[in-house]
Amino acid sequence: MPDNIRDHRDHRGEPPPPRQPPPEPPSQPPPVVRDHRGEPPPPSQPSPEVRDHRGEAPSRPAPEHDEQPGFGDVVRDHRTSGIKHIFVLMLENRSFDHMLGFSGITGTDAKTGQPTAIEGLTGSESNQVGDQVYGVVTGAADVMGTGPAHNFLDVLEQLCGADATYTSGQAYPTQITNSGFASSYESLAGPGSGGEAMKCFASDRLPVLNALAREFVVCDHWFSSMPGPTEPNRMFVHAATSGAFDDSPSNTEIGESILLPDSGIAFKHGTIFKLLDDAGVKYRIYADDHFPNVAELHDVSVWSIQEFENFADDLNDDDFDASYVFIEPSYDALDTYDDGNSQHPNGSVAAGERFIKATYEAIRQSPLWPSSLLVITWDEHGGFYDHAPPPPAVPTGSVGRDHGFTFAQLGPRVPAIVVSPLIPRNLIEHRVFDHAAIPATLERVFNLPSSLTSRDGGNGVNNLATLSTPRTDAPVTLPEPTAAAVAAQRLPLSETVARQPGALVANDRHGNVAGLIRSAVAQHLKVAPAAEHEAILEQAKQLRTHADVQAYLQEVHIAVTAVRTSGAAVVPMTARDRIRTGPARRLGSSADS
Repeated sequence: MPDNIRDHRDHRGEPPPPRQPPPEPPSQPPPVVRDHRGEPPPPSQPSPEVRDHRGEAPSRPAPEHDEQPGFGDVVRDHRTSGIKHIFVLMLENRSFDHMLGFSGITGTDAKTGQPTAIEGLTGSESNQVGDQVYGVVTGAADVMGTGPAHNFLDVLEQLCGADATYTSGQAYPTQITNSGFASSYESLAGPGSGGEAMKCFASDRLPVLNALAREFVVCDHWFSSMPGPTEPNRMFVHAATSGAFDDSPSNTEIGESILLPDSGIAFKHGTIFKLLDDAGVKYRIYADDHFPNVAELHDVSVWSIQEFENFADDLNDDDFDASYVFIEPSYDALDTYDDGNSQHPNGSVAAGERFIKATYEAIRQSPLWPSSLLVITWDEHGGFYDHAPPPPAVPTGSVGRDHGFTFAQLGPRVPAIVVSPLIPRNLIEHRVFDHAAIPATLERVFNLPSSLTSRDGGNGVNNLATLSTPRTDAPVTLPEPTAAAVAAQRLPLSETVARQPGALVANDRHGNVAGLIRSAVAQHLKVAPAAEHEAILEQAKQLRTHADVQAYLQEVHIAVTAVRTSGAAVVPMTARDRIRTGPARRLGSSADS
């Protein structure tokens, strides 16, 4: 949507479009099960009531629905929300089918109130490489030796086949068959290995995720925001765009972006953190890692980032004042994710289950629970198979710097669970979402302008909270993960050493160490005087081995900790106080609409 086109759905004073009265509903409307594998969608239904499974009519009227091009079924909810605290936990690199495709979850359609089931796997889905057919099966490993590739061109093959090409500035291929997951994996791991990308988890292997999915809301058409890797998709959570990043950014690009706020990750219209800040709505970021991905954003101050180990205690403090909390896991990227809990393929899925459990139980057992909403999702699919072809997307107005991507296509499905005592039990949400639903939800609940890009004009998940009185029957604790998956006791960063000190940063094939360095550089620049920035960037460029990186991480952590605890000896670079050196020239300044 161009900048000069106003969106009359953003509740900033414009009158809403005229509404037509809905047609009379049939006496017994059939169940609506979404299946986007080639069949046309079922006809739209009138605005239904959402049942709370106890026979009574809901306490509050159901929100309105209307079909919007590019967004599908958009819900307009003008009721005063009972939600006061929103939490978002984002893990990484897992597709919907990989995690929940064999779960067999049934429940109530969040839109129609009718019985329904998730759009999962039948067991007949497959990919073929040459004469070899790889079918979907259970038996996915808790820790995977070689994780699938998932950069832009890898995902292009996974969605459109091995011979697919993308022309810069043009539309994404329309023949999305989800037929190239196995061939993409074989390109990485060798002939005969394609079945690894097709393996999925049985429901009893993921007891925490399945318990939440059956107790609250599972969204089975939540797609990654673009068909590519971690960083651009995580940017959509915060800004409803990734700017011009259509693939994994390099260290140099991120470093220069931080110094050039008119380009890269300092987005044209800012982030949700800036909207919250401008409106006086307080937020916090809790990270189980000293170097979270979110630290790369300009609008995030190092003072906003808290240690996750304090999360549960903080929620019980009388002075806890954050309305929005974003939570990041531990990555342990320097040591190939061995002791991380992000659910990266090289780390333990069960460790991630333990982290989800800790997050939920901290909120559930806090005084904030009755007015809370928690979204748990994954940044992108990680190269694992999913059968549902992703639909087109509302373009952001940017053009990617690496591939000329127009951001008019969503990426593969990821799991998404919405948790709140204000939501009826055991709902299945079939409507289409992407990660921009998170800023959209925050904008609606906290009365912020929908002004980031055209993407945050779509659905939020706040409309799912239809109960006027919080449920009291939600579990206080969740099941234990199936695998032991207890990470080694974490030493202070000052005492840790790289496990492979001589390993070269240049051999970081998937960009894992590069992402770690980017977060460290971002934090370093934010706490250092402007006169030191050029030297910091040069220092980062000179990192050659894992031992070099480890030493640099320790240096940055000492500097950041000193600033946090001393009351700021230097002025950090924040959304309100940036160092501006003019628009980017080499990188280009994209127009995020």
